[in-house]
Amino acid sequence: MVDGSELEAFRREARVWLEANLPPSIRDNPGQVAAAMVDGAPQPEDVILWRQRVGARGWGVPTWPRRYGGAGLTGSEARVLKEEMTRIAAPNPVGGLGVMMFGPTLLEYGSPEQLERHIPPIARGELRWCQGFSEPGAGSDLASLQMAAVDEGDSFRVTGQKVWTTGAQYADWCFCLVRTDRGPRKHDGISFLMIDMASPGVEVRPIVLISGESPFCETFFTDVMVPKANLVGPRGGGWQVAKRLLQHERQNTSAGSSPIGLASTADIGALARSQVGVDSAGRLMDLDLRHRLAVHQMEARTFGLTHARAEAEARANSGPSNTASILKNAGAKVRADRAELMIELMGHEGLVWCEETRGWLRGKAGAIAGGSAEIQNNIIAKRILGLPDAADTQGA
Repeated sequence: MVDGSELEAFRREARVWLEANLPPSIRDNPGQVAAAMVDGAPQPEDVILWRQRVGARGWGVPTWPRRYGGAGLTGSEARVLKEEMTRIAAPNPVGGLGVMMFGPTLLEYGSPEQLERHIPPIARGELRWCQGFSEPGAGSDLASLQMAAVDEGDSFRVTGQKVWTTGAQYADWCFCLVRTDRGPRKHDGISFLMIDMASPGVEVRPIVLISGESPFCETFFTDVMVPKANLVGPRGGGWQVAKRLLQHERQNTSAGSSPIGLASTADIGALARSQVGVDSAGRLMDLDLRHRLAVHQMEARTFGLTHARAEAEARANSGPSNTASILKNAGAKVRADRAELMIELMGHEGLVWCEETRGWLRGKAGAIAGGSAEIQNNIIAKRILGLPDAADTQGA
C-alpha cells in the first residue's frame, strides 16, 4: 500500500522524467505514436526513441513485475503515471496484442522459463504477436476448432488453418489454440501453443476488407514443428487459458469505444451545430437529432465512467472478470452509434472515401470481433445472471 506522501513523491518523479524524456516532436504531434502502432505503419525515429525509453523504464506495462520488464507499480502509482502522461500528451508507445491480451495471460499461466523469454520483449515493445483462435468452421463456436497438433516426441506437428488473424503478416509470434487430443467434450483436448511465425510451413494471406484495409489474414500451418516447451498450461488445458485471455481481450476491446479512449463526444456536438444550426437558446434546431445526440452522449459518458470503474476493479482483483462481456457489448454499441451519427451529420460528404467512412465500415465488425454479441449475451446470462442453460430447462 502506498500512502499519500509516497504517491506525491512518485508523481513528482514521473513528471520530471516525462518532461525530460518525451521527444519534442511527439509533444507537438502525439498522434504519430498511435499511427506508428498500426501494423505495417512507418516508424519515425522519435517514436522508436520514445518506445525505447518508456520500455527501458517498464512504464509501458507499469504494473507488470520488474523481473520481467515491467515497473512493478501499484494500481495507485499506475493511475498517477497515466495522469501525468495525459497531462503532457505523452502517449504510451508500448501496446499491441502482446500487451493487451497475451502478456497478462502468460504471466498467470506461463512457466518461469516462458516468462523469462517472452515477457520482457513484450514489455519493451520489441515483438508483435497475433492471435490464432478462429477457424473457417470455428468462429463463435470456437470449441469446434480442428487445427491439429500431433505429438512428435519433443515437438508437435501442427497442421490446419486459422482465419481473421489480425496482423499476422507483421507478427513475430502467434498464440494459438490447437487440438492435441480428441475427447468426449469438444472443449477437451484443446491446448494453448506459442508458434514462431518464421517457422517453415507458416503461410499468411491478407484479407482485403470493404474498408480497403487488410488487418485480418488467413493463416495456414502445414507440418509446422513446434517445441513442446511452447505449450502454455497443461496439455488439453487450453480452453481455460483461452477463456482468461478472452476476458482480457473483451476488456481492452471495449476500451476502444470509451469516450475516455475516443477523447470525447464534443466533436460530434460541434459538427451537429455547424451542420444543423442552433436556436436562440443555443439548442440544435433539429429536435429529433438533438434527442438522439443527447442520448448517445449520455450513453458514451456512462460507458466511460463504468469502464474506468471496471478497470480499477480489475487491477484490485488481479485481472478482468466476466463483466468484460457486458462492457464489450455496450462499447460496440457506443462505437456504432457514434459512427452512424458522424456519417449522418456529414451528409453527402459522408459518401466520400475518408477516415470517417472507413471508421463507419470498421464499426460494423464491432458486434462480432472479440466474440459475437450473441456469445457475450450467453456469457452474461450464465456467468453473471446465473440463468439456467437451455438444456437444464428441458422437461421442466
